Amino acid sequence: LALGYDCRALRALAAFAAYTKQPTWGTEQNKKNTFLSTMNTITQILNWISSALLLPDIVLLLAALASSLVSLGGFAAASLERLGERGRRRRLLTELCAGKDEAAKPDDGEFATGAALMAATKWERLECEKILSDLQGEHDRELDRSRFLTKVGPMLGLMGTLIPMGPALAGLASGDIASMAYNMQIAFATTVVGCFIAGSGVLVHSVKKHWFADEMADFVYLVEKRCK
Repeated sequence: LALGYDCRALRALAAFAAYTKQPTWGTEQNKKNTFLSTMNTITQILNWISSALLLPDIVLLLAALASSLVSLGGFAAASLERLGERGRRRRLLTELCAGKDEAAKPDDGEFATGAALMAATKWERLECEKILSDLQGEHDRELDRSRFLTKVGPMLGLMGTLIPMGPALAGLASGDIASMAYNMQIAFATTVVGCFIAGSGVLVHSVKKHWFADEMADFVYLVEKRCK
């Protein structure tokens, strides 16, 4: 009789151990609900961060647009100035190579200013190379501004496009067509402005790069011709 009780007790313990090892449906469901709740919280936080970045993005985009318009205005003025300066620069280069240092006047354009500084050093090679290095640094800094607009314009435009897309899709899903149209309008407007900023930056950068390369080639030729 005692042996029978012991066998039944062992079978009960074994059954309880096997039961506790197997996951129950309620436990799995609780884990799934916890995971979904955590993911929902993370998604909400990301949505809040994304929505909070929309206003700063639009402000920066408008600032970049204003900077690109100023850059285009300066570029147009410099283009008109260089149209008349190019012929004078060729004549000045010929006169300087012939030894007429008095032809270089500091107020007669960038090339004449640089040539006057070199003439003031009596065409010492080290001093002329220092002047060329300073001019190259000024050119690089000026090109960096347009290069920066070329890179930052599409980035801000893309952010302004993607951020309103979430609310627009949510409005479409809920049937709020007015909200969807408003957010899509913001997305398209920021895309166009970003493309304009990038396009103006590419134009200014490419043209000025050719200007500076041509000017530096004339300076290098002059230095090699006159320096001791």
